[in-house]
Amino acid sequence: MAWKNDGKGKGGREIASGISLFSVRPMKILFVSLGCDKNLVDTEMMLGMLAQRGHTFTDDEAEAEAVVVNTCCFIGDAKEESVNTLLQMAELKKEGRIRVLIAAGCLAQRYREEIQQEIPEVDEILGTMAIDKVADAIDEVTAGHKENHIPEPDAAIVYGKKRSVTTGGHYAYLKIAEGCDKRCTYCVIPKVRGSFRSVPMEALVKEAEELAAGGVRELILVAQETTVYGKDLYGRKALPELLEKLCRIPGLYWIRLLYCYPEEITPELIDCIRQEPKICHYLDMPIQHAADGILKKMGRRTNQEELRERIAQIREAIPDICLRTTLISGFPGETQEDFEELYNFVDEMEFDRLGVFPYSQEEGTPAAGMPDQVPQEIRESRRDELMELQQEIAFEKAEAQKGRTVLAMIEGKMEDENAYVARTYMDAPGVDGLLFINTARQLLTGDFVRVRVTGACDYDLIGELEDEFTE
Repeated sequence: MAWKNDGKGKGGREIASGISLFSVRPMKILFVSLGCDKNLVDTEMMLGMLAQRGHTFTDDEAEAEAVVVNTCCFIGDAKEESVNTLLQMAELKKEGRIRVLIAAGCLAQRYREEIQQEIPEVDEILGTMAIDKVADAIDEVTAGHKENHIPEPDAAIVYGKKRSVTTGGHYAYLKIAEGCDKRCTYCVIPKVRGSFRSVPMEALVKEAEELAAGGVRELILVAQETTVYGKDLYGRKALPELLEKLCRIPGLYWIRLLYCYPEEITPELIDCIRQEPKICHYLDMPIQHAADGILKKMGRRTNQEELRERIAQIREAIPDICLRTTLISGFPGETQEDFEELYNFVDEMEFDRLGVFPYSQEEGTPAAGMPDQVPQEIRESRRDELMELQQEIAFEKAEAQKGRTVLAMIEGKMEDENAYVARTYMDAPGVDGLLFINTARQLLTGDFVRVRVTGACDYDLIGELEDEFTE
């Protein structure tokens, strides 16, 4: 198999066989999206570009003529899932059940040579900054002209493409930047996504307007780090300004912020969240640890005292704020004393939402070569201890909601029951809890309703409909 990456554009030119790249018959495509919500935005843009080229989509392997896998490689489990998915699709190719297999995304960017050698059934590889080549890739393979597209991670961001929203249409993610400059010692993102680059504000506002016109009511802002948005383009942190513009868009009701690094959260941003009624009083603020020695080894830019001050500052300004964070257990050199310090910090801070990941030793990162690597079983047992503690905190917080009236967005109806699934402002989709509502009233996905909480079940709430909500 001849692999070529000359970096040239396409432009609908003729190839050696005399077949136009854009004259290939449209195909039925199975698209597999793995990894984070930022990856999902890339997937939705690729789906939009493929649809514009006339291709259609299926979830059924038996119907698919082509498969595109948008891969992830952030931690070991994500790599394993991506590799296994590619191997599964490669079997379909070997059996002659599909004609085209494309690997895209982070794993494809980082391990392109290994994929070519170990999974030769993959026809083309698209790097993280080449998602706009997905339709060309399908055409190229079909026409017998295979060509990888792997720009450098710092290449220009792809934005402004029409998306096919896959989240049900009532909420959508808005990726406001690409890459990261933090260089945490455990993280591979700068290697596969490049340095931090913001999407121009006017492009984001236009995209948000199009999403709102298509029925999106909740907009969720994502990036590797949202809080430094605009510094590269405008010389300042421009997230509050962007939020104010987004809040003016008709049709949007909730705007949610994810991935806010604690050291970059400014009083201006806190005031913006507090003052703008459309911005959810919800903040995803990954801190990763609380022991100063481990934070320093991680390359994080805060210490425990600063974390305490920032959390107190946010809670004082916005008393009903829902704080979510993520932690890493078993980082190299983490002693039992370090872990106990983290445990006690979590117990004291009582985060509303919390996730813990056992440290993943990623090759090519500074942390991978650090001494005193913690055994995997200890990483996992410490993860479990933290999650057991957080479970107690979360259950108590859920119980405290009983008797309150909350605003909720309908996610869907439970099959064969007079009950609906909903989310409150305290719950981001896919990672937080749900609110179950018993009612015979007919509701639609995306509707807002007021609900009196009557009970709690683990992380989830149970409630009764009080009335519909009118903006």
